[in-house]
Amino acid sequence: MSIYFGSTGFIELKRDALNADIPSSLNSSDVNTSKKRFSVENVLGSLITGDQIEIETVDGSNLELLAGHNFPDLRKFIHIDDMGGIRLYNTFAAALAGEVTDALGLITPSSTKNILLRTRNSRFRPLAKVTEFEITTSRDTVDVTNLGEDFRRQYENGLISGQGTIQTIWQHRNFQNDTADFNSPEFPVYLSQLLVRLQQGADFEGRFYIYNDPSQTSNSVWYQSMCVVTNVAVNVPASGLVEARIEFVTNGEIRLHNGTPPSFLLQENSDLILQEDGDGILLEDT
Repeated sequence: MSIYFGSTGFIELKRDALNADIPSSLNSSDVNTSKKRFSVENVLGSLITGDQIEIETVDGSNLELLAGHNFPDLRKFIHIDDMGGIRLYNTFAAALAGEVTDALGLITPSSTKNILLRTRNSRFRPLAKVTEFEITTSRDTVDVTNLGEDFRRQYENGLISGQGTIQTIWQHRNFQNDTADFNSPEFPVYLSQLLVRLQQGADFEGRFYIYNDPSQTSNSVWYQSMCVVTNVAVNVPASGLVEARIEFVTNGEIRLHNGTPPSFLLQENSDLILQEDGDGILLEDT
């Protein structure tokens, strides 16, 4: 008889994309080239640090913002501060760190431009610092017992729903001496930010790995579903670890997979085939 331990379990999250473009304008007073920072209207409550965004001009002219970039649009990762100030980065990890030295250089626009912003979050990333998680699925039943019957009967093809909790050590970024659990992970603070996001809501897509065997990936088992964060509790003890408990409900179809998880597309030399943003291209098994 096989016995399984939870040490191989983990969670992957994919950030949701905005349902609609964010219209705004960019002018010279919005850009601070010495601090590599710019600001536009309508982004607070919509964008979160680590989002990959696309900015394009409405009229199709060159977007005067990023130094050395002479195209009408660009796609980069962002770090956004409490005042709505935005810095651009080439990688997700650099955007989370938000260091000014790693931010991309900016130029001052020569004139005001009407622009559109949209998110392009298309990659699953492992959630760091998870200590345990629980996911529950249930099916509604409807009593269809007729008068005069001695035994109760249920309509068994009711709606399916799910809910769960994630227990984590609270963390918001990598620090210099950290030993990373994963490459470019999400941190628990993102789920806290989702709960208070005003425009888009608190949804994400999750993969919840019950078992994952790195030596034989075809044995992996995981749930996958769209989810909505409903509650985040942060515990700050005087002499202990700061921990977060995240509660969520599923939103739509819940799938239980058994087999090989989605993987990266490789070249013959075993290098990853990369997208323009430097992320690997994911393959989905069918």
